[in-house]
Amino acid sequence: MKKYSCSHCRMLNCKHQDREYPKFCPTKELTRDDIIEIEKLYNEDNNKEISRISAEIEEEFYCKYTRVEEIIEFAARLKMNKIGIVACVGLMEESRTFAKILAKHNFEIYSVTCKVGAMKKTEITGLDEEKTTITGDIMCNPILQAKTLNNEKTDLNVIIGLCVGHDSLFYKYSNALCTTLVTKDKVLAHNPVGALYQTDTYYKKLLND
Repeated sequence: MKKYSCSHCRMLNCKHQDREYPKFCPTKELTRDDIIEIEKLYNEDNNKEISRISAEIEEEFYCKYTRVEEIIEFAARLKMNKIGIVACVGLMEESRTFAKILAKHNFEIYSVTCKVGAMKKTEITGLDEEKTTITGDIMCNPILQAKTLNNEKTDLNVIIGLCVGHDSLFYKYSNALCTTLVTKDKVLAHNPVGALYQTDTYYKKLLND
């Protein structure tokens, strides 16, 4: 039997609060104990403060601030000092520009590129050499990126263009809170949602069986 979830819902009563929840809605299925458990998590560490500041920024600067500006505001309100920049080697110019902007707002910056360590794909991952002819044998190294920024004791790490999977490993090993400035899409000029907008035309193939 097909398992329905939020992507099947057209009501969005969780937002609007003026309609009926569908039968499969996870909000409808919440028990009081479930809510108490989630509330406890918001009271752990600085989770409540992060949530409150995120909501404030969304409300105050809705459709006014770029994501760059939102990150700056977020870090400033949380009194963060040291920002880690987690950069794809192909986006170093963009990373340098972002670092200059952060410095102008009195943040300390430490950036680390994906090729840090100069470790080889064939030696570490076991990838066949013929499968490295296009992108080269020096591997992207998100675990070392995370360890490097952990050693630097960054307060917030900002990802700029890590590949799919590499970003996942970085999130896994980062001690600091993370956010993403650039999501890599080599085909769509780092605008991955473009493929979703084009499923009726150029990207029909994504829906083909």
